[in-house]
Amino acid sequence: MALSMAAPAMAAAPAFPRLTMPLPPPIITLPDAAVPVPPPLSVVGRQRVAAKHKAVVVLGATGTGKSRLAIDLALRFGGEVINSDKMQLYKGLDVATNKVSPGECAGVPHHLLGVAHPDAEFTAADFRREAARAAAGVAARGRVPVIAGGSNSYVEELVEGDRRAFRERFECCFLWVDAQLPVLHDFVARRVDEMCRRGLVEEVAAAFDPRRTDYSRGIWRAIGVPELDAYLRSRGLDGVGDDERARMLAAAVDEIKANTSRLAFRQRGKIQRLARMWRVRRVDATEVFLKRGHAADEAWQRLVAAPCIDAVRSFLLEDQEYSSMVTAAKASIFASRAAAVAAAVV
Repeated sequence: MALSMAAPAMAAAPAFPRLTMPLPPPIITLPDAAVPVPPPLSVVGRQRVAAKHKAVVVLGATGTGKSRLAIDLALRFGGEVINSDKMQLYKGLDVATNKVSPGECAGVPHHLLGVAHPDAEFTAADFRREAARAAAGVAARGRVPVIAGGSNSYVEELVEGDRRAFRERFECCFLWVDAQLPVLHDFVARRVDEMCRRGLVEEVAAAFDPRRTDYSRGIWRAIGVPELDAYLRSRGLDGVGDDERARMLAAAVDEIKANTSRLAFRQRGKIQRLARMWRVRRVDATEVFLKRGHAADEAWQRLVAAPCIDAVRSFLLEDQEYSSMVTAAKASIFASRAAAVAAAVV
């Protein structure tokens, strides 16, 4: 399945904000707009071998702010985002799948976002192939691939699948945006209410087909779609009053909240397993979700953005720092030998 890598222009439909405000300005000033990628060769012992490209992988349960962090990092380090959310891969239902809006993208190129037909079956192997191709293109442009999304099985397939081919080409920095589950569940419930205010029900109703009974394929698996089926069918039935429809809608919204909470729980469990396999940097965003407005943004910058920016900066520069250390060590050895020869001559 060959797909276009760049995201198509999306309609300016309202999308749920990642927290409460648009992306804030950077809080750490760098001398350049982006950190340059490491040189194509690095020093290992006395040999010069081809260096791997660098990629950043942002993990986290639904609602933790993965997209916001990915954009923060891409803006800081000259990166491009590769979506790894299996529902956001599909075209349509931008509110239900919580796709980032053009405004939220802040000019950062996004790949594998809204590229698959709604009825298509996009497998983990499809994702591995297309994401690897996208990452290679990003790296070839001298930029940093930032892979972000909630489908951890897709991320695992990319990193570990096909005989770990991706790991042969890319060195990965894994970041995990985490939060205490009770706090995250409360936030997820508020987010569903906000999505409803932004047109979730109307969006799903516009795509509703009464002939559809299978919600196990394509975009129709997205949370928010099957839960509304009974309510949407009731609108064409005689004998179902407004009060009954309102009750059915409220029940559907409660089911969306419960299913989203269950998803967050499962995702967090998968990430914990991946963290035992990979070297993962965890940041705790719990305080962010306990605050509102400017206080939430300040907590995001202090507890999530700043430590992740520091981690990625060190990750991107470590090859250059290692090469500098090797050069300095060689210079020191040469100077010591020269001094020893001079002393022997004297």
